[in-house]
Amino acid sequence: MRLLLLGFYYPPDISAGAFRTEALIGALANRLPEGAELHVITTMPSRYVTHESPPPEEETLFSGSVRLTRLPVSGGGHGFASQARAFASYAAQVRRLTKGETYDLVIATSSRLATAVLGRWVARQCGAKLYLDIRDNFVANLPYVLLGGAGRLLAPGFGWLERWTLHQADRINLVSRGFAPYFQARYPSRRFTWHTNGIDRPFVEAAESGFFERRSCRGNEPLKVLYAGNLGAGQGIEHVLPSLAERLSQRVEFTVIGAGAGRAALCRALGERSIKNVQVLAPVPRKALLEAYCAADVLFLHLNTLPSLESVLPSKLFEYAATGRPIWAGLAGFPARFVREEIENATVFAPGDIEAAVAALEQLELHCRPRWTFMTKWRRDKIMDEMATEILALVTNEA
Repeated sequence: MRLLLLGFYYPPDISAGAFRTEALIGALANRLPEGAELHVITTMPSRYVTHESPPPEEETLFSGSVRLTRLPVSGGGHGFASQARAFASYAAQVRRLTKGETYDLVIATSSRLATAVLGRWVARQCGAKLYLDIRDNFVANLPYVLLGGAGRLLAPGFGWLERWTLHQADRINLVSRGFAPYFQARYPSRRFTWHTNGIDRPFVEAAESGFFERRSCRGNEPLKVLYAGNLGAGQGIEHVLPSLAERLSQRVEFTVIGAGAGRAALCRALGERSIKNVQVLAPVPRKALLEAYCAADVLFLHLNTLPSLESVLPSKLFEYAATGRPIWAGLAGFPARFVREEIENATVFAPGDIEAAVAALEQLELHCRPRWTFMTKWRRDKIMDEMATEILALVTNEA
């Protein structure tokens, strides 16, 4: 049995997609039948180039059952055009590597649809079954990501690609139940599953060891508020944080850890207002991120005021919740409902609403409180175990 997994990001790249792919590979490797091989084709780190030395282009993992190939890609960066060039480089190399190869199953984990389309093409070429893990609603997002009408012009073409891809998939997983109305309405004959994001093992282990309780949250001013994550159009941090920091200048010290297309705009807005209570830092490895979480009193999250973002479920929510820290979140729609129903000591305000944000901060209990029920329910390893079992069932005649 030969399986191929396509995922653009993989550690040491720092992204939700990289960590999800890593966890899925581990779960699959633990369940592969004897003699089976899983070939993973990903990229060399390109999203955040902060690594001291590049990882090997070829690795053998899990006692030889997993072969990992990292492809160097041109482009990279945070702009849409730059990312498109990087993916074009990846796709061309994948097509070359898989030419003439035979696989029983192709697995593609995809946020911006392109990896899913590539998986569909490879599966068709080698007559394999296809499992898709869809991590975002790219076609619905496109008009809001590419402004000036470009997104609306491109959306029909990408909509055709989406239909071409999903109609041929043997199984489709959607990472958020908020995607259900869109996908079920357009693909009523498709069978969907809902293996979502979850809490990665380092955060589970840190919580279980009491790491996050080394320093209890304190209510003394100024509060230390941390945002850690991408700084892109989907977050819109540059639209809310400068005003919020200015309003709370005597009460709160903000730390932002991240990079993305919005980072320059955020720094520019902070400089223009001479705001001194916001520190913007580059992305850090997970060990340093755990320390940053431990040093914070409150964790901040924000999604932009775009209708398409009301259906997503940010992976950052699971990471934040594992720390036991109070969560202060600007969310609407499905993710807001998820926070209210699933996460204790977390408050939600309408994205971009400064007055509502200040009021939400007042509602938080400023102490560290482990969320054991949440962690038991949303462990990444548990979710990936279920997902891996479902994937392998497609090629072991159990589906």
